[in-house]
Amino acid sequence: MAVNAQNQEVGGPAHQIAPGRRPYRRVLLKLGGEYLVGDARYGIDPRAAQRLAELLAQAIHDTGVELAIVIGGGNLWRGDTGHQLGMEEAQSHYIGMLGTCMNALALQEALERVGIVTRVQTAIEMRQVAEPYIRRRAIDHLEDGKVVIFGAGTGNPFFTTDTAGALRAMEIGADVLFKATYVDGVYDADPRKVASASRYDRITYLDVLNQRLQVMDSTAISLCMEHSLPLVVFRLEEADALTRAIRGESVGTLVGPSDMPAVAE
Repeated sequence: MAVNAQNQEVGGPAHQIAPGRRPYRRVLLKLGGEYLVGDARYGIDPRAAQRLAELLAQAIHDTGVELAIVIGGGNLWRGDTGHQLGMEEAQSHYIGMLGTCMNALALQEALERVGIVTRVQTAIEMRQVAEPYIRRRAIDHLEDGKVVIFGAGTGNPFFTTDTAGALRAMEIGADVLFKATYVDGVYDADPRKVASASRYDRITYLDVLNQRLQVMDSTAISLCMEHSLPLVVFRLEEADALTRAIRGESVGTLVGPSDMPAVAE
């Protein structure tokens, strides 16, 4: 496990910064569409969107971070599921992309209700409801203090929203890619099935790929590795987890380059 090493001022009192981590100025947060489901089995619950928006708004107010978001569409449609049930695969993936746009609009509305100015940009043009994805415009929005939500994944079938998250993070010059999950980091086995599973505080990209750990898809991990983009995987619902992760505190698991030692706790 990493040991706290230094104190730094980040938007308030001193905070313990873990080795290999630092305060982040610009963050890309990858969310699953399931965060909008609430107590239902699928779909969008405005109350769940509101709770998520309040959590994000608190982190923004606490840190002043420039926040971009990629949200999945699994609460509405999964391209793989449609394909398994007989649909043409590319068509099924396009339907899933449209689902991510619905989620992006729902999250935008919830964020603006709590006072966070937000822009949605989509990789598939739908100008009546969102801006087309334009890299420089997205960066301008972030520098102006707006949250930017990217919908429609990469705009191409056969690529996941995990890959879209890694791609957009690099395009906008994000300092880090955050992956929000329902477990508190990366484990050597599924902790929901294996009671003895060990959580990694830090692990390398190559170890994630070689061990086939279910963190993000291999294309996303490979993109992060090629461009040395740090990835932090953590449980969003933990108290102040997003704020602490932005400040560089030890939250979840840090996935990084091969010269960073992997440590399991």
